[in-house]
Amino acid sequence: MAKTTDKAATTEEEEVLDTIFTIPNLISAIRLCMVPCFIVLLLNGFDIPATVLFALAASTDWIDGQVARRTHTVSKLGRLLDPAVDRILMISGVVCLLIVGRLPLWVVLFVIARDLLLLIGGAWLIKKWRIRVAVIYPGKVATTFLFVGFAALLLNWPVLDGLGVVNAAWLPGLSPYPYSWGIWFVYVGLVIALFTTLYYVIAAAKRLAAAKREAAKAGENGGAR
Repeated sequence: MAKTTDKAATTEEEEVLDTIFTIPNLISAIRLCMVPCFIVLLLNGFDIPATVLFALAASTDWIDGQVARRTHTVSKLGRLLDPAVDRILMISGVVCLLIVGRLPLWVVLFVIARDLLLLIGGAWLIKKWRIRVAVIYPGKVATTFLFVGFAALLLNWPVLDGLGVVNAAWLPGLSPYPYSWGIWFVYVGLVIALFTTLYYVIAAAKRLAAAKREAAKAGENGGAR
């Protein structure tokens, strides 16, 4: 936990550039361009190329962050673009998996609701209150599990027999119906994502309350003058 805190503090203290054209931002832009390509491939039945492209786009999330920190090119645009591309890639993946019948609706709704909450809520906090909740390591772990699971579902091989624990088609793996092994990674990712989301909401609420108290105090001091 100490390592995560130190790392977050280092990132916050590092100079944030106004530059648009940086290598990390270029990598994020390329990742964004991969999204429609993998969608077209998957919906036209090219599972293997779609899986490779999705996995490549997901893996570069780690690369652009490392490049930004190591080359001291963390930018304001990058701080917005990187998580936005993550959310777009994640939502595109689950929606496409729903369309081709490899993911139950409840998983799709959970992922979309969570990502929209983090994306819209985070943007509102930054714009209105200049509050930024640092990403914690378990959040990255959850994203990694989800991306691995989605990539396996995109590949759709091998197809295994369900455990038959429950007779519910909306619980792949636990039901008796055939499923792809990637669903287990999705389940683990969802559990971790649930707890990290609760952390982000609580942390944001605390910082927002503190910001409001400071604003109210500043208003009282201004009025007293």
